[in-house]
Amino acid sequence: MNRKFVSKSNFVLRRVLNTEENVDILKEFIEVMLNLEIKEAKINPYLEKMKEHLPAEENFGIADLRIKTTENEERNVGIQIIDGEHVLIKMLLYYVQVHANQLEYDEYRECVKTNTINILDFVLNKGLDYHSRMVVKEENMTDIINDYPEIHILQLPKFRIEKNKDMTLKQAWMSYLKGENTEEAIKKSKKIKKLDTLLEKYWREEVME
Repeated sequence: MNRKFVSKSNFVLRRVLNTEENVDILKEFIEVMLNLEIKEAKINPYLEKMKEHLPAEENFGIADLRIKTTENEERNVGIQIIDGEHVLIKMLLYYVQVHANQLEYDEYRECVKTNTINILDFVLNKGLDYHSRMVVKEENMTDIINDYPEIHILQLPKFRIEKNKDMTLKQAWMSYLKGENTEEAIKKSKKIKKLDTLLEKYWREEVME
């Protein structure tokens, strides 16, 4: 994983990205990972609210956003780096947290579908795909699949890209997250370049406690 944010992983990226000024970075990341176009993106206040009640090292996600697609579909999206044991349970608990928290923001706001994006620096399963999607549903359910809880899993060790080949935007983001071919990734995306600059600034100004 990219060493610029591996220490206190969720905490560092939460400090850098969980602001309205940097929502454009999160917007591009979500677009490429969920394969959709976003018209509006707004950070939900949960993480900012909880920072007053939890220790700095608490891992409870990078960002929690409400998005509206170009087709006017609204979704809740949560992003986190995850490690340790009981990973599947942690992913499910994080999904429940992000989905449930949307209810406290505005009593008149509709409860909508939630997606979570989980970034792993280890191999979780035997499949070959670095990006997998877990859909949670009851057996024999026949409802529209878009209504089901949807958890996206990015396994960095599985990601590979041939050198000297043009990157897609998604490959650029995966390369930057993994910490490989970062110069090429930065050239590919202005948002990745902005994030890299913010991280450089964060670590220059970080005060050891």
